[in-house]
Amino acid sequence: MKLSGIIIIVAIALGSLGFIAIGRHRQVRPESAPGDSGAANTSKVIATLEVGTDSSTAEENSSVTELKPDMLLTADSAPKAPAFAEGSWINSDSLTLEKLRGRVVLVEFWTFGCYNCRNTLPSIKEWDARYRARGLTIVGVHTPETESEYTLDNVRREVPALGIKYPVVTDNDYKTWKAYNVEAWPTIFVLDKQSRIRWLHVGEGSYEETEGAIKTLLSESQERMAR
Repeated sequence: MKLSGIIIIVAIALGSLGFIAIGRHRQVRPESAPGDSGAANTSKVIATLEVGTDSSTAEENSSVTELKPDMLLTADSAPKAPAFAEGSWINSDSLTLEKLRGRVVLVEFWTFGCYNCRNTLPSIKEWDARYRARGLTIVGVHTPETESEYTLDNVRREVPALGIKYPVVTDNDYKTWKAYNVEAWPTIFVLDKQSRIRWLHVGEGSYEETEGAIKTLLSESQERMAR
């Protein structure tokens, strides 16, 4: 009887662990965005990690949670972007939104092992080459999913191997991820010259629309945009 009881307890424990793992990591299929080809879009899978927002960031990102993807916001309706949390910077000295004021900033949450993130890289790198001199700064926020992606040496090796020349900052403790209320890799935010979030896109696709948002924000006068 004692042995049977132990077996039952072990079985229950293993079952609970499996349930926790399934609840924490899942994959979702994004909805088709207007203008996207339906067949191509429905085949895309975005890996997501469900992370609860703690009380320290709840007030900070309350306005971020109300953002709608693929909609260019007016300056008056756009929320202020949260600051970057502390992390290790690659390809750049430490950056802050205050330092980047006056530039359009594209923030991409990604991780080097993510298949979907790698599919966005050609467009991200092209925008960096095309618009950096015109006032665009791209910041890749590397928020890891797998154990190997937490290792700084691995990130430092993968960034140049992938041909990434724009700044990348590590987000191993998910502080920036939580502040921006991110749920999927990759997720792109485009900030205007006053560090307001004007554009959000989740997953692959909508490259022309995202580039259009970049060009619109680059063309805006900083003085006219200032409050």
